[in-house]
Amino acid sequence: MSSPNRDAQNDSPKDCFARAALNEIPRILTLLDRNPHSPTYGCFDRNFWHYKIVDFPSGMSQEFVWPLALAYSLDIPNNPYYQQAAIRNWVAAGILFAARSAHGDASCDDYFPFEKAGGAAAFSLLACVESYMLLDLDDAEMRVFFERRADWLANHHESGQLTNHQALIVLCLELIARLAKTSKWARAQATRLDRVFAWQNEEGWFAEYEGCDPGYHSLTIWCLAQLVELDATDDERLRPALTRAIELARNFIHPDGTYGGEYGSRNTYNFFPHGFELAGRWMPTALEVNDRFATGLANGLGPCYSDDHIIGHHTWNYLLTWQDFVGDRHSPDDRPIEDSTARPIGRVHLPNAGLLVDRRATIPDLPDAGGNAEASPHAPGKANVELYVALNKGGTFKLFRDGELLVSDTQISLLVEDGGKLRNAVGHLVDTYETEVSDREITIRGRLGWAKQTQMTPLKLMLLRAVMLTGGRFFPNLIRKILQKILIVGKDTTPYTFVRRFRWDNYYWTVEDTLSAPTWRNVRSADIGGDRTSIYVVMSRTFQRHQLEPAFDLTEILHQLADGQPLEVTRRFDKSFTR
Repeated sequence: MSSPNRDAQNDSPKDCFARAALNEIPRILTLLDRNPHSPTYGCFDRNFWHYKIVDFPSGMSQEFVWPLALAYSLDIPNNPYYQQAAIRNWVAAGILFAARSAHGDASCDDYFPFEKAGGAAAFSLLACVESYMLLDLDDAEMRVFFERRADWLANHHESGQLTNHQALIVLCLELIARLAKTSKWARAQATRLDRVFAWQNEEGWFAEYEGCDPGYHSLTIWCLAQLVELDATDDERLRPALTRAIELARNFIHPDGTYGGEYGSRNTYNFFPHGFELAGRWMPTALEVNDRFATGLANGLGPCYSDDHIIGHHTWNYLLTWQDFVGDRHSPDDRPIEDSTARPIGRVHLPNAGLLVDRRATIPDLPDAGGNAEASPHAPGKANVELYVALNKGGTFKLFRDGELLVSDTQISLLVEDGGKLRNAVGHLVDTYETEVSDREITIRGRLGWAKQTQMTPLKLMLLRAVMLTGGRFFPNLIRKILQKILIVGKDTTPYTFVRRFRWDNYYWTVEDTLSAPTWRNVRSADIGGDRTSIYVVMSRTFQRHQLEPAFDLTEILHQLADGQPLEVTRRFDKSFTR
């Protein structure tokens, strides 16, 4: 495994966020057309203005003005962008390009023409408004654009349950209402906020397509924490909803400082720390999450979001975290949070989310109810074994021991020849599996599904363009819904049935997998890897250092089986197990 950055290891938790963010600024500037004589001056979509390989600019890219504005404004040690006039000019150009490249109704596209993408419109508008206020700009064209896009967002309703988008729109409308000194969007804000609360499950999580994704959950936390900080509403539901959300999120920060991952509904390693920092002013336990995550950053375990489309989100959020970092960080029992590394033995089972977190000890603690000298999931003590399982994703899991990842597992994956083509049968898709959960055993039964691996071709792109340039432009939400069905939601089952059983015995977990099929003759390869996700989600399938670990290859075992004979694999994660 690659070694962490030595300088980062010496950083304070606060400076870890600043360093990670500032490292991205040169990449963002490379994406920007910085030539004031260019017709695309201010555009951050390099594929459009420089490579000329796409026929419209992505509106989401204009979100990148905000990390630049923050880099310009924040007096961070060793910040070469602080108070540089060129940065200020480029931010202004980026806002104007967002305005001038928008549709007549001020909406924008992201992945295909006339898409009118709600997420891209909200993210880029938020960034433009925040940058406008941060740099104390004064431009009538920008203000007109802000109001017209706010009008569009207030009346736009996208397909799919994405709570983070709803919360983001509420925040956008609040900020623009303050800038424009108007209350005309108050009803739209209240409606969207009602939707956020309605989409918060009683377990504390917010719906993201087919369930709970800890990564996007942290973005919704940020939006709600901003509303609390702005004192934007007197709705008494806001702070309790945020408190429940943070308490839930604390379950998904791992002992090595990583957060979330493939067991979430959208497979993301997303983490937006600023909301936890803001809430930490009145809820100290929220700061524990950020301190753990900063430790992971310092050790080189942060996920990489440095691609052309998603580099902006975490850059501005990390910079805001540095700006609003809480200096007096103490847990409720007055111990420094960073000293509270071991967590109590126990289990968090979230049936509605289909998630289970189990923390145990590998040394004798207190007798359990049966008299065995072994730590019960409900006995007091400190845990050094932590299991994170997605019951609704076939038993996808992460297992940690003594603060380090032991194994990341996204269920069995088969490469199958079917009708002259190779198809991928996987066990990680969201489904209603048959599950049994007890103190010492967890069982999941179901079928593998066909991975969603649809690719674009020249013909498909031409057809999509033809549709969107004619009647499709009037029904962009319908096109979006169709693409979501093809690329994200739903599951087509395969003939392969599985049983995955977790068993706790003698202070370690054993995982037993049984896979059955009518025939194995058309299976070309099989393995269990740590990152075998397949649905399309913008922020998923990013690189994270744990992914360097090799997959567990099952091909040779499988090729020795006769038709009708099940594949059976047992892995014991005891003290002798090494990665």
